[in-house]
Amino acid sequence: MTDIVHVENLVKRYDDLIALDHFNLSIAPGEIFGLLGPNGSGKTTSINCILQLLAYDKGTIELFGEPMTPARYDLKRRIGVVPQQVAVFDELTVRENIDYFCSLYVNDRKRRRTLVDEAIDFVGLGDFAKFRPGKLSGGLARRRLNIVCGIAHKPELIFFDEPTVAVDPQSRNAILEGICRLRDEGATVVYTSHYMEEVEQICSRIMIMDGGRVLAQGTNDELKRMIQMGERVTVEVGAVETATVERLRALEHVLSVELSGGELVCTCEASPHNLVDILDTLRAADVALGRVWSEPPTLNDVFLEITGRELRD
Repeated sequence: MTDIVHVENLVKRYDDLIALDHFNLSIAPGEIFGLLGPNGSGKTTSINCILQLLAYDKGTIELFGEPMTPARYDLKRRIGVVPQQVAVFDELTVRENIDYFCSLYVNDRKRRRTLVDEAIDFVGLGDFAKFRPGKLSGGLARRRLNIVCGIAHKPELIFFDEPTVAVDPQSRNAILEGICRLRDEGATVVYTSHYMEEVEQICSRIMIMDGGRVLAQGTNDELKRMIQMGERVTVEVGAVETATVERLRALEHVLSVELSGGELVCTCEASPHNLVDILDTLRAADVALGRVWSEPPTLNDVFLEITGRELRD
């Protein structure tokens, strides 16, 4: 199966700064591909190079199995871009905004009218079609308009750059459900976000990048198997002596132990005996126990171990 996106050895320099260092990327049809990295990691630069909005120094880019160049408008018509900042015209109504952006890709008015109607229905803005953006709520409705302006022409490949910034959790879930519907209807999605839980929820594969380089990529489960941590055991406790904490740290598969506010958190390698060993050690020290729970590593744990910092640092 031909990759929708195929990038090899992409290099982009700004004087002495290397923004992309032999960057490689392959995305199969029907994927929601997550691109994770802190500010300055090269995410936006890589997307702008792929879209031919930015010149690069070296490398090859293919979209839909064909070379991508600044003049390949036939390929660009098959792409949609939803930027982080809401980018619509305040002077136009919701319908007029969608029609304008759709007209950049579709000349036929009758065809465009159908696409605009379908797009309005898709994001549930039918009651607001004659409203100007300034009269829409600052959260979900404006975000929906921003999204639909980028997808009304039914692109096969869609780039979403932080589409849920500054929206409430309910609105965020509605946006994520809409992106999954686009995937179900045949679109391939490239998704960047600062919210790890979003990426875990919707992305089939994930790339972690920093300093213009790819540090790791794979499915959610594959990435979690790359790190040393296997689980985090949390125990609500009474008083715990320092010697007991040291005995916990000395257990075979325990990586770290933190005690704060009556909560003991043990980060461990993968082992079937972690929970039993920790509880036996606490009981032997006559520590009063409350709730106990165990959690697998999160994508944030993966990011922290691979890059040495939090995504939002």
